[in-house]
Amino acid sequence: MSGAVPTGGDDQVADGPSTPDPYLGPVVVSEVDLQARITALGKEITADYATRAPLLVGVLKGACMFMSDLARAIDLPVEFDFMAVSSYGSATRTSGVVRIIKDLDLDLTDRDVLIVEDIVDSGLTLQYLRKNLAARGPRTLEVCALLVKEGLQKLDLALRYVGFRIPPAFVVGYGLDVQERYRNLPQVHEYRGPAPA
Repeated sequence: MSGAVPTGGDDQVADGPSTPDPYLGPVVVSEVDLQARITALGKEITADYATRAPLLVGVLKGACMFMSDLARAIDLPVEFDFMAVSSYGSATRTSGVVRIIKDLDLDLTDRDVLIVEDIVDSGLTLQYLRKNLAARGPRTLEVCALLVKEGLQKLDLALRYVGFRIPPAFVVGYGLDVQERYRNLPQVHEYRGPAPA
């Protein structure tokens, strides 16, 4: 799936604080665009999985909001499980060396597994997760990524479902954070504050 192109939106946060945050740049993906695309992804996943019940594997913490909305847009029985991983490297770049902080609770043997990712940068962490989960014997293993930063992947990730392809800027909102801030914004913004430590 190629992914949609966001229409962007106003620089101001709808129903946001009365004093704008100086670190929040323009809206990269609006709340309206997010919800419309997630509804479309839900319909596509529903059609593709038909009589099967996919197991959605959310990558914590960033994918929580996306996975929650996506699950409601899928008109099939679904199950949830979660993983938390830590990538070694700077706060804005990953080295691809991954440590699992919280592993899955469920057995993946003969399951239809759909990894739900908030954002794909280099793809190195996702590549590690795919190999790790594939070794656990699922019947199928696919990826649904809300955001893919264009031009940063050095390998073909074969993403089955993509929400949006965005420029390679640092973004926050809708689950994405800087030191745990901004996750609760209903849209995705470019972040223009100091680089995270």
